[in-house]
Amino acid sequence: MPSPLNILLVDDEVVRAAMVEEALMAEGHRVICRLASPASLNEMVERHQPDVVIIDMESPDRDTLESMALLNRENPRPVVFFADQHDSDMLQAALKSGVSAYVVDGLVPERVEAIIEVAIARFDAFQSMRQELDKARNQLTERKRIERAKGLLMKHQDCDEEQAYRMLRKLAMDRGQRIAEVADSVIDILARLNPTVPASEPRGSRS
Repeated sequence: MPSPLNILLVDDEVVRAAMVEEALMAEGHRVICRLASPASLNEMVERHQPDVVIIDMESPDRDTLESMALLNRENPRPVVFFADQHDSDMLQAALKSGVSAYVVDGLVPERVEAIIEVAIARFDAFQSMRQELDKARNQLTERKRIERAKGLLMKHQDCDEEQAYRMLRKLAMDRGQRIAEVADSVIDILARLNPTVPASEPRGSRS
């Protein structure tokens, strides 16, 4: 590992948790929060801002899955789940909830370091993919708004597509805004002038 990590540990067995914490400390890491259950997982991650979350339990139950899904939505982190029992359905559910690494047969302190490294790599790759997907969706939404604004201008100003785009571009330059933002304004203005024209969607919405 290139640098020490701050870790949040969830384990309902005190002795085992202490052994894991000792193994992590031996590698230079620090357990900044230890929980007996994942009930307050998202809240504690938000409060302590760990680099990695380690959960060790028999298998993920419904409440645990919900806690991990909430964490993945609001405070995504690399999550390593150590389960004592193999269950294909639970494994799939855990991965869908945002788990970066799911390890069966329980937590062995000597293996934690390598598994954390893999989990972080998977998490980073997934976050990169998600950001690229969000970027592509936002670009598509912006293009749709610009096309809609051009169509309304063509109809309202009796001009062609190139002239409509030049109008949008000039407005954007004059206002110091992006063309997509100007397109929203144009759609809203024309919606007020013509009630049959729907107003623009909230910025950042997906279609």
